[in-house]
Amino acid sequence: MNIIYLLLPVALVLVVVIIWVFFWAVKSDQFDDMEGPAHQILMDDDEEDRRSKSTEADDNRSDGS
Repeated sequence: MNIIYLLLPVALVLVVVIIWVFFWAVKSDQFDDMEGPAHQILMDDDEEDRRSKSTEADDNRSDGS
């Protein structure tokens, strides 16, 4: 029975901290765009590949002329 006197305040403090962290994350815009960065990573690789291929093609044209 004595352990309840310890566990109850610890649990309440933990709940308050978790709620505070959640509201801080929402206020600091941590949940604005959940899918954008994942798609951006995929698109960044494609753009770099296109640039490198176009640069290689330009180099080949200038060497061959």
